[in-house]
Amino acid sequence: MSTQPIHVFAKWQVKAGQLDKVLLLLREVVRQSREEAGNLFYTVNQSTTDANTIVLYEGYAGEEALDAHRNAAYFQETVVAKIVPLLENREVIITTSYTV
Repeated sequence: MSTQPIHVFAKWQVKAGQLDKVLLLLREVVRQSREEAGNLFYTVNQSTTDANTIVLYEGYAGEEALDAHRNAAYFQETVVAKIVPLLENREVIITTSYTV
């Protein structure tokens, strides 16, 4: 397991008419994510050209912290069970920092 910080970029394309519901559910996800011991940051961004496009930028202390986040009960109950069905598309990119 890597102990290098992990950054996650998640792009969500919200189904028409579901944005308010997704943003409301996301508030609790953000709050609980930021309270996790291995969370470095969790930000929500909204596209300036398409309000239904949400980009999450998250940081975790390492792979174990990311695994703990994804396996947390609130993540499974809210993101997987409630938010994902309201999305047209979901793309997740997991990265580590690269020094040039």
